[in-house]
Amino acid sequence: MSLASAPLLPALALVTLLWPQLVLAASSAAPPENFATEKEAEQHCPGDLVVWLDPPSRTYYFRGQQRYGATKSGAYVCRNEAKGGGMRAAPGSQ
Repeated sequence: MSLASAPLLPALALVTLLWPQLVLAASSAAPPENFATEKEAEQHCPGDLVVWLDPPSRTYYFRGQQRYGATKSGAYVCRNEAKGGGMRAAPGSQ
C-alpha cells in the first residue's frame, strides 16, 4: 500500500459504517447468465423477455432492433437479469 492511498482507507470505512447498503448494492450486481441461442435463454427465463446483451457497451437490445443478435461479443440474456446487473436498454428501446 502506498502512502498516497492511506488517507482513503478511513474515508472508505466511514462510508461503509454510514451507508452499508450502498456498499452492498454496488458489490451485489452479478452479471446475467448468458446463452448462445435464443431458445436456451427462453427456457432459462420463462415469463421474462429475452434480449441481446453487448457486454462491452453494457447495453441490451430487443428483438426487432438492428443489433439484436448481431454484435460481435454479445449473448442472449433475460431482461430482468440484465437490468439487475446494471445493464441498460439501447437508446430508442421500448
